Amino acid sequence: MRELGTLIAIDGPSASGKSSVARGVAQELGFIYVDSGALYRGVTWLALESGLDGSDEAAVMQVVDAVAWRFFVEAGAVVFSIDEVRPGEALRGKAVREAVSRFAALPRVRSFVVSRLRSHAQLGSLVIEGRDIGSAVFPDTPLKFYLDADERERAMRRHRELMAAGESEKAEEVLLSLKRRDKMDAARVHDPLRVPVGAVRIDSTSLNLKEVIEVVINRVLEC
Repeated sequence: MRELGTLIAIDGPSASGKSSVARGVAQELGFIYVDSGALYRGVTWLALESGLDGSDEAAVMQVVDAVAWRFFVEAGAVVFSIDEVRPGEALRGKAVREAVSRFAALPRVRSFVVSRLRSHAQLGSLVIEGRDIGSAVFPDTPLKFYLDADERERAMRRHRELMAAGESEKAEEVLLSLKRRDKMDAARVHDPLRVPVGAVRIDSTSLNLKEVIEVVINRVLEC
């Protein structure tokens, strides 16, 4: 296996299991976990707090550029603060969750996030998950994985997560929301969601978390 500086890219649509798998792989290998979506949610949270809806890209970037972003490793994962404030659970709140695709589609927002993600490479070996990691952020890494699962299975997973978090959305509403997110991500002009060239595809529909983690780790150890 490669030494310090190894980068594992794990992409996939919503609720495909990429976050849990990436965390598990990072823990097993002693790598640093990076959630690229957290940065997009951070931008979205900041913009919403500033009263912006994403229709004015220049206004969004003015707010983004005006604050101090600080990144650091905590408990094996990259986390960040915005002007010394850590949004925490607000990043996964319904308002941010429903708006993030809109902000993530803005070209200058994507450029901002990509530049920050690439700078994380200096921290050491990473497991980084998202929707364009292997295709746009780190296209040269040989360790690319694309996780997917049946649409309804993914919706059921997301529904269970929301119920556990105390939210009461109906299962069918979750499915419709997931379909909208998939459509927006795939139709995005800049860096749309797609299977990266050379990525190992994993259908996690009938696999448990441990099994998917083992598939990824075994492939990494072969390289």
